[in-house]
Amino acid sequence: MIRVAFDIGGTFTDFVLSDDVTGVTHALKVPTSPANPGEAVIEGLEQLLAKTGMRGSAVDVVLHATTVATNAVLERKGAKTGLITTQGFRDVLIIGRQKRYETYDMYIDKSEPLVQRRHIAEVVERVAPDGAVVTCLDAGSVNRAIDEMLAAGRETVAVSLLHAYANPEHEQHIRTQFAARAPNLLVSISSEVSPKFREYERTNTTVTNAYVRPIVDRYLRHLDEALAARGIRNDLFVMQSNGGLISPDLARDFPVRIIESGPAAGVLMSAIVGKEEGCDQIITFDMGGTTAKLGAIDDGAPAIMPMFEVDLVRYKKGSGLPINVPAVEMIEIGAGGGSIARDSKGMIVVGPDSAGADPGPICYGRGGSEPTITDANLVLGYISPDWFNGGAMRLDKRAAEHGIKRRIADPLGVSTERAAWGVHLVATSNMENALRIVSVERGRDPRRYAMVAFGGAGPLHAARLARSVGIPTVIVPYGAGVGSAMGLLQAEPRLDVTTTRVMRLDAQRSGQQIAGVYKELEAQASHDVRRMSPVGKPQWSRYAQMRYAGQGFEIHVDLPLGPIDEGYGQKAIDAFKQAYLRRHRFLDPEGAVEAVDWTLLATIPANGGGAALGWRQDSGEPRRGMRLAWFPEVGGYTQTTVADRRALADGATIVGPAIIEDPDCTAVALAGDVARMSDKGHIIIEINSEAAQ
Repeated sequence: MIRVAFDIGGTFTDFVLSDDVTGVTHALKVPTSPANPGEAVIEGLEQLLAKTGMRGSAVDVVLHATTVATNAVLERKGAKTGLITTQGFRDVLIIGRQKRYETYDMYIDKSEPLVQRRHIAEVVERVAPDGAVVTCLDAGSVNRAIDEMLAAGRETVAVSLLHAYANPEHEQHIRTQFAARAPNLLVSISSEVSPKFREYERTNTTVTNAYVRPIVDRYLRHLDEALAARGIRNDLFVMQSNGGLISPDLARDFPVRIIESGPAAGVLMSAIVGKEEGCDQIITFDMGGTTAKLGAIDDGAPAIMPMFEVDLVRYKKGSGLPINVPAVEMIEIGAGGGSIARDSKGMIVVGPDSAGADPGPICYGRGGSEPTITDANLVLGYISPDWFNGGAMRLDKRAAEHGIKRRIADPLGVSTERAAWGVHLVATSNMENALRIVSVERGRDPRRYAMVAFGGAGPLHAARLARSVGIPTVIVPYGAGVGSAMGLLQAEPRLDVTTTRVMRLDAQRSGQQIAGVYKELEAQASHDVRRMSPVGKPQWSRYAQMRYAGQGFEIHVDLPLGPIDEGYGQKAIDAFKQAYLRRHRFLDPEGAVEAVDWTLLATIPANGGGAALGWRQDSGEPRRGMRLAWFPEVGGYTQTTVADRRALADGATIVGPAIIEDPDCTAVALAGDVARMSDKGHIIIEINSEAAQ
């Protein structure tokens, strides 16, 4: 098979073409086109096909990770959205959970809801938590609500009624009325987008889906047409936040599922690299041009959260917009290569704003005037000005030095190299704070984890970041600079179908109830699988969110496969106790167990996916040399070995300080660190623990 994977980032769009016949993998990075991300995609595909001498019709599968939905939310550039809700619940999005993410900060900011209050309409109706109709849906209120949406020029509407997860009939009726009166207006209903309880989270998830739906719909349709025009007419799949692939058809209807599309692919790649190197406990570190993302692999599997937040304020939990869909666990901060550095009240501040791809860092020579992390790393000698992005871009080191001197060094009264070092150190410190959240604050001992570093800038900062928290080993995988695109090659189509049914479990009597829930879920999942295109027979698994009765939050519990018979209730209770004991180290022998959310997972094995990465890159002649680079541990600027990764044989070792260059990224080993090439083709950097003391 010939597969093409591409990941749209804030600064670069990464491509990987994998040819299973020859075993060669072709990689490419092109600058992202922020105004129209599809332009960079088409440009990159044309370059990739020309580079390989292939026709578009030879491509069997196209795999895509995108930030289109994410950026629309973060930049508040989504569609004109309206919300219809139950009478008396107009302010759910404004009230939220009434929790302060900073208890003693009297001036905290909240993320603004995606729909303004004046565009929220109420209808007369009421459904009980068990699905019983308390108040019938009033037809007049429905017509008035639709009139309001149309008069306000709404392009898309979210419908989230009280307890609609238990009985969706009222929401379905409102959608039918919209279809009759405004057939071109896109309507998202909560009973399909997020059929779970907790009103605020469900409503916000549905609004987010509606907010980005027209944008994602137009983007994917344009992309599909552009691919077809170049002869690529075979399967196209989009990465979801949960690490699985989805068809464009489903992605257009449920774009909220692809909010964390790109980062999830990178975590998937890290899990595979960890297995290849015999590491089951992994901290993932992805630093690109705009953001840095940190995640975790526990016991060989990516950590999956039932809910996540976007647009956090100062990266504080509880400050963002909750998205009630499964996602790979990670934290994202504004610390990428393009993050802007400045002098603020006598201190260096880095990010979260970024120069992005246009105009980019000063050294790109595209009109950027604000110094960035990339400019600092160039001045410090870590990046080659002549071989950035494999020589496709030449960087202006003198312009970077001038920008740092003018904007940071002179105001602070320090030398240019000291200012550049300060930018590098502050950026690393910001990422260290995020790393401690992912590791220590979530019960992970970093000393027992390895770090997989990827992205265009990740391997450059990884050794110093790992040293700061005691991580003993850094793995820089082959294709690190296009790591998320590499992860796409290993992904498989996956569908999570979830519903809320709060059920207290009984060892003898719960089996029949559980069977009824999963019968409904299987019918829904089978319908969605048919929309995925005939790629294979699904493999089924089950899990639930469970708790002791009376608790406010739940834990993830994998449920056993096989028939759901009369004894299944006891099996579910046993599975909960095992999961609870692993997480909390104690059990309540008298506590009743209840399940809240039930999920059926369909994974569809894809041809070519899920195998070892098997990297053999098309490369030019290897390069070697020395250059001055800044290592304060050995006195500042020092002549440093610069090795081309392609010249390193299996088992070859380099003692730091050293710089190892790839066409798509640069890895830095600090003084005393030892870097070696593994037989799998990855760079393993053993961190000098004594230097970290």
